[in-house]
Amino acid sequence: MGIYKSYPVTKIINGTEIQTSNSIICTNTGHTTNGEGAIIVKNVEQCVITLDETTTDHITIKSMTNVTIYSDKLIDDEYNQIETEKGASVELRYVGQGWYIMSSDGLKNS
Repeated sequence: MGIYKSYPVTKIINGTEIQTSNSIICTNTGHTTNGEGAIIVKNVEQCVITLDETTTDHITIKSMTNVTIYSDKLIDDEYNQIETEKGASVELRYVGQGWYIMSSDGLKNS
């Protein structure tokens, strides 16, 4: 289990320079975002992705397994977490004081 990282990139998030990877493949049971543009979760039964707005302001998560996406800020002004099932993809942006779902193809309310 682990993290496969694509090529390194430098981003400026909330006025702070972040060294990160453009995208990753996560095979761990948990991961906290660190500026990646995309995360593909696979080869694990369940995974919790924690959104960190101090390092990430836009992310796409592709679930090849069951994934819980968690934040200490509200998602769509309503949820602290959302769940995706195998094959689903969700795009989120951090704007103002919360996360907003910009696009989704398989989300269920939590």
